[in-house]
Amino acid sequence: MRKEVVLLPGDGVGQEIMKGARTVLETVASEYDHEFVFHEHAIGGDAIDRYGVPLPDDTVKACEAADAVLLGAVGGPKWDDMPADKRPEKGLLGIRKRLGLFANLRPVQGFGPLVHASPLKTELVDGCDILIVRELTGGLYFGEPSGRSEDGQSVVDTLSYTREEIERIVEKGFEAAQMRSGHLTSVDKANVLESSRMWREVVNEKAADYPDVTVEHQLVDSAAMKLITNPKHFDVIVTENLFGDILSDEASVLTGSLGMLPSASVRTDGVGLYEPVHGSAPDIAGQGIVNPLGMILSTAMMLKYSFGMEKEAEEIERAVSQTLADGYHTRDLDVEGGKVVDTEGIIGKVIDHLSTESISNSICSSYM
Repeated sequence: MRKEVVLLPGDGVGQEIMKGARTVLETVASEYDHEFVFHEHAIGGDAIDRYGVPLPDDTVKACEAADAVLLGAVGGPKWDDMPADKRPEKGLLGIRKRLGLFANLRPVQGFGPLVHASPLKTELVDGCDILIVRELTGGLYFGEPSGRSEDGQSVVDTLSYTREEIERIVEKGFEAAQMRSGHLTSVDKANVLESSRMWREVVNEKAADYPDVTVEHQLVDSAAMKLITNPKHFDVIVTENLFGDILSDEASVLTGSLGMLPSASVRTDGVGLYEPVHGSAPDIAGQGIVNPLGMILSTAMMLKYSFGMEKEAEEIERAVSQTLADGYHTRDLDVEGGKVVDTEGIIGKVIDHLSTESISNSICSSYM
């Protein structure tokens, strides 16, 4: 299978983690007889330095023509004094909008060697595996009118959704549940908000189309509490923009490491943008010590959700898990009795678990 992939390394540690992602994908291509054609373009601060804008037209055109996009990170103190419409983050927001990426997928998985680093008890997070499906382009963040009165004494924000917007994100939630354990938790505030009452209506209507998925409804305050007291109860959570923003940030602490978390922003046809949750980390950029595992796990999400390569995605996830189980980790992680290695070292260990001996030796030789 041939797929066109745009690489947007971006700023800070983006170049280093993107190198690992590309090498892992090249290994997968060799192992499973695929062809990934890579096209690298600028975004964020890197694009500002080179072209004067955070999202060049050439980058947009390349992304629109691609089967999927991988993003490293954007931003950094170097560009803090730029005008608001010229900041690096505008590149990320802009490409999401131009590609129509309405669904944010954020998996939260408890890796055995890291569970002791979570602030929660080990028995609560060990084996935790959640996917949060968040609506990304509607709701309170985008509703109009929004602003402050002329006298500054009152404000208004508008929470607005169309039925179509709700239907398409709910369908993504059901589809994700079908690919996992078949359990969907819909989170709303239907006891107070009219938008949530429509949300719940849509979920109940769509449930008839997915008889293999078990559906439950939870109010957002109850769901927030249960994420901490019983996170293993959840499989897939689907919710609107504001609730998803808060719950996904809350859930990120379950794993004990922000550097391990991948994410995806996708649309109906499967085209998506995949990136790690962590930022550009300019304080460690260029030192060869950044944790690339969040980026590598983002490539697994790309294979699964954009290309339908579930087996290949599972192999990447398995390789990451086995690397950690072997005790290898970057310095940001706390693996009991483990061995700290640099960025290229951890990439090489992941590839060891992905490839045949001959392919592993040829690729890993570049890291020796």
